Amino acid sequence: MGKRDELIAQYADDLKNKCGIDPDMELLSKVTIGCGPAIYDADAATVASSQDSELETVKKNFLIKKLGLADGPELMDGINSVVETYGKSERNKYRAVVYYMLTKHFGKESVYG
Repeated sequence: MGKRDELIAQYADDLKNKCGIDPDMELLSKVTIGCGPAIYDADAATVASSQDSELETVKKNFLIKKLGLADGPELMDGINSVVETYGKSERNKYRAVVYYMLTKHFGKESVYG
């Protein structure tokens, strides 16, 4: 099992145990691959949900550019909802897990089809 497969297993564990979500493993794999090399960098692999600038980056680079959503207040609402589900006190919010939940939240699974 390669490093990426280990990370995907870790992300699936987070989804099940911290978020109460039974993950679609195929989608989780595609979202993880879509994150590129960021998943291997300790700083880039996580989302600093307490920093507004970080949440703005997630909105612009993922929701608008990757998922093709139109900018609006519902995007930040979605991000906040995902952060709430993951747990505000959870220190390590993995980017792939957050992106997976956002993809599901906005019903944009087709982007990874």
